[in-house]
Amino acid sequence: MKTRTIHAVAGTMILASLLLGIYVNQNWFWLTGFVGANLFQSAFTNWCLLGNILEKFGIKDKEGDSCGC
Repeated sequence: MKTRTIHAVAGTMILASLLLGIYVNQNWFWLTGFVGANLFQSAFTNWCLLGNILEKFGIKDKEGDSCGC
């Protein structure tokens, strides 16, 4: 559950920041870069901030459904 939530939030943030960057202000592209950098570092460290935040809100992994986040 948490893995799917992380992917959904990251994808939504990327798409939203791309649209905001195109139609509102180019500075929104910084958010796209931040999300991409976070995904990249979590691939190597098996840690992501959103995973910790979701745990504090009570969203946990199902058994066998862990991406290492």
